[in-house]
Amino acid sequence: MPLARSARFAGPADLHMHSNHSDGTEPPAEVVRQAQRFGVRTMALTDHDRTTGWDEAAAATAELGMTFIPGMELSAKHEWRSVHVLGYLFDPLDPALQAETDRIRDDRIGRAERIVRSIGRDYDLDWDDVLAQTTLDATVGRPHIADALVARGIVKDRTEAFDGILHPREGYYEPHYAPDPLTAVRLITDAGGVAIIAHPVTVGRDRMMPVSFLETLIAAGLGGFEIDHRENTEAGKRTLRAVVAAHDLIVTGSSDYHGTGKPNLPGENTTAEVMVERLIERASGSSPRYP
Repeated sequence: MPLARSARFAGPADLHMHSNHSDGTEPPAEVVRQAQRFGVRTMALTDHDRTTGWDEAAAATAELGMTFIPGMELSAKHEWRSVHVLGYLFDPLDPALQAETDRIRDDRIGRAERIVRSIGRDYDLDWDDVLAQTTLDATVGRPHIADALVARGIVKDRTEAFDGILHPREGYYEPHYAPDPLTAVRLITDAGGVAIIAHPVTVGRDRMMPVSFLETLIAAGLGGFEIDHRENTEAGKRTLRAVVAAHDLIVTGSSDYHGTGKPNLPGENTTAEVMVERLIERASGSSPRYP
């Protein structure tokens, strides 16, 4: 008799973690080790707009007897809202998805350079300072600028940087290219993956997309929502749980771990095994890496 899927991986499952291939502060193998130290047994590496850390993370999970779920956090934008779409178990070589992530990353670099030039007119900061905070081929973004500001002693940590110099009200903010969420969902699903909206009900300008638009995304193949996340509001969670119940969607929970870049800790929110099972069953682009 075939081994049941539920016996092939173990919880707790943390399906949203970042390495220094995007805006985390640790290499993929260390992210895995940190997850294991905090009791996580199934994890996903979801760096922004890239998959270059998958092999290292998969090797580390195999060594530690953990299950690895390949993933990515795809940048998107709906009206003024920054929307992040988590993609799981898609084909990383899908041409359309690759072309879009290349475009996003290329524009992020130009945008980061423009921001640094603006900041450099008022503070002792230049592009070399930012590059010193990145790894080879990392997706350069505002967190790296924040780290450069910290290294220069201009601010004490990323939080102060984002609350101050990098806040849009300070005048240094620059927009960057990102597809609309409908395109993002279709790209992930067309590549055989499962699309989940990350932290969809945070406060402020990133507040929840209208339910009518969420239903459009669901009709296009959206798999579910990351509801258990420290930045989601309680009222927003209640609304989303009603949407999930109406459409029988997948619910995930995760830490959104970034190493020392955020206070989030591995496993502080987790995904139920039945939901991991549903995610695996739905995907066809790539496979989990079992121990």
